[in-house]
Amino acid sequence: MESLPANTTAATPEGDASAWFLAGQLGAGKTTSHVAIKSSPFVIGRRPEASLCLPYRTVSGMHATISMDTQGPILQDLQSTNGTFVNGRRVSSAIRLKFDDLIQFADIPVRVRRQSAENRTQTLPEDVYDQAIALVQFDKLMTERRVTPFYQPVVDIPTRQLLGYEVLGRSQLVGITTPTAMFLAAAKLNLEVQLSRMLRWEGIQHSAALPGQPHLFVNTHPAELAEPGLADSLRAVRECNPTQPLTLEIHEAAVTNDIMMSELRAALLDLNISMAYDDFGAGRAQLSELVKVRPEYIKFDISLVHDIHVASAQHQQMVASLVKMVHELGIIPLAEGVECEEESETCRQLGFELGQGFYYGRPAAAPDRLDLLDLRNHVT
Repeated sequence: MESLPANTTAATPEGDASAWFLAGQLGAGKTTSHVAIKSSPFVIGRRPEASLCLPYRTVSGMHATISMDTQGPILQDLQSTNGTFVNGRRVSSAIRLKFDDLIQFADIPVRVRRQSAENRTQTLPEDVYDQAIALVQFDKLMTERRVTPFYQPVVDIPTRQLLGYEVLGRSQLVGITTPTAMFLAAAKLNLEVQLSRMLRWEGIQHSAALPGQPHLFVNTHPAELAEPGLADSLRAVRECNPTQPLTLEIHEAAVTNDIMMSELRAALLDLNISMAYDDFGAGRAQLSELVKVRPEYIKFDISLVHDIHVASAQHQQMVASLVKMVHELGIIPLAEGVECEEESETCRQLGFELGQGFYYGRPAAAPDRLDLLDLRNHVT
């Protein structure tokens, strides 16, 4: 995204063999429209006389202009109330546009497209607009911190007592309601680390509404382990929550650097934060590799636990052997994805200490809505 001097002037190129246009769902229906940039300046705004009329309250009367020179289109915001954004960043001066840039006029997204004179028609893939919407909504998510922390119970399987909660994230913004959708949008802007830290921070701070001061299992994104700053972000959390029981979850696939993991482990011990390896069994990591830097918990992936009560004797024996080895290393095994009483009972018989899954409680946003099983009725 190239910024231009404020006094840049633009002239429409003559004999241009290509056409620039904007693509997006600009009408009442769901069909993607293509609006050619035929004039210079090309005015975008709410007023009917605008070159591109966007009749939305969030769009200013004269919101922005696009001018053309021999190198292509130049975007200029006209001091609009709600701003103009290119690829998630607010425009403060003239900006050179490129093919496939995402422009957001307030909360209305469009894509920059270009076609040769020989081919003036194009059908965009259906997900192009969905991706644009997700990026627009992601900007709101980050700037307005529009995340809703969800909490899923973690229980002691033998006693059915509540140990704590895993902190998860959701949003009410269309297109990025789930963590997967959030991180897909974040990846396009290289903001996975920032999103992960925000989800963790908001989840811990909102946990004050939960009864007591529960043990919280908080997540990391693999990108956080590839760059500095994770320990500092956790230190900031600890300073604001000095007595909160915390465990940091790290996906087994991210455990690739023994030196880095040892340094992180030391930092966590200094902060009185425990460590868990998540999704054990979903990747290629072996138990012997994971315990080079020993965690307090290992969370067995749902692929090992699902339907374990009807699994083959060989499968159950394999899981039991892994659980036994984890115990012998002084690590607590946790079964993820427990969805019924039969799975829970089999996990208990195989030696799992902790469990998590829909059977014990679904993720929810507030204490009065936590779908926690009445554990007292299920004590064996």
